[in-house]
Amino acid sequence: MMHLESYDYKAGKDFQEFSFYSEGPNGKIKKKIIYSKFQDDPTIYNLAFGDESSVDGEIDDKAVTDNKDRDIVLATVAKTINNFCDHFGNHLIYAKGSTPARTRLYQMSISRLYAEISMDFDVFGIKDNELYTFQNNVNYDSFLIKRK
Repeated sequence: MMHLESYDYKAGKDFQEFSFYSEGPNGKIKKKIIYSKFQDDPTIYNLAFGDESSVDGEIDDKAVTDNKDRDIVLATVAKTINNFCDHFGNHLIYAKGSTPARTRLYQMSISRLYAEISMDFDVFGIKDNELYTFQNNVNYDSFLIKRK
């Protein structure tokens, strides 16, 4: 992932929150990522991601930024996974889009960037509550990622 273009990001004091700015035709938009543990044995953290609301600072995971920088944004998110794992260990990270269309968008990006992603991460797809090694051209319901 270190070879992909990404944005500079800021880690929160607890290294479970990160923020950065997407820049493109729709302006400079603040993005926020939060990792939260939701399962022990095995330990799994949920990755929540989206635009940061200017009203309450919460994540708006339904916002459509369309800043023409999708791959840069996803590479930035991946780099925060590395930073998070440096502090908490190489646990499983769960990711799912806020809508089926967004999950599909994530899948297409993972497929397109898989050669780079797979150097640093094992990627699994979840379909009908079954875990599979990620494969292109398979529609998954969600994803699990683990740093190697």
